[in-house]
Amino acid sequence: MAKIMIADDSDAIRLVLKDILSIGEHEVVVEATDGAEAVDFYKQHNPEILLLDLAMPKKDGLDVVKDVIAYDSNAKIVLITASDDQKIINECLQSGATSYVSKPFDFNSVLKAINDISGNDN
Repeated sequence: MAKIMIADDSDAIRLVLKDILSIGEHEVVVEATDGAEAVDFYKQHNPEILLLDLAMPKKDGLDVVKDVIAYDSNAKIVLITASDDQKIINECLQSGATSYVSKPFDFNSVLKAINDISGNDN
């Protein structure tokens, strides 16, 4: 079981992710609704994994990745993105994000990304 933070400005996406993670027996420790909250909450809660939407208000995903990695160089960040802009995705990965899952995502792709990072075989 991993302790996970979800950062997405969509209530619906956060709810779906929480359901998926719950079924996968992971714990959601905190949710952020914008990029600025994401950085603040990461520092406060130190989750094992951050699920991060790329397109958010106040601070976009790339800035969040850079800020979180500057704070915790070992952070495990999974991007959740509807963007097909490979340049932005690659920039996030080069800046320290661990992997990404494309929207619309399915149950298995989210859990596989989490389990690959956490070393869990569920």
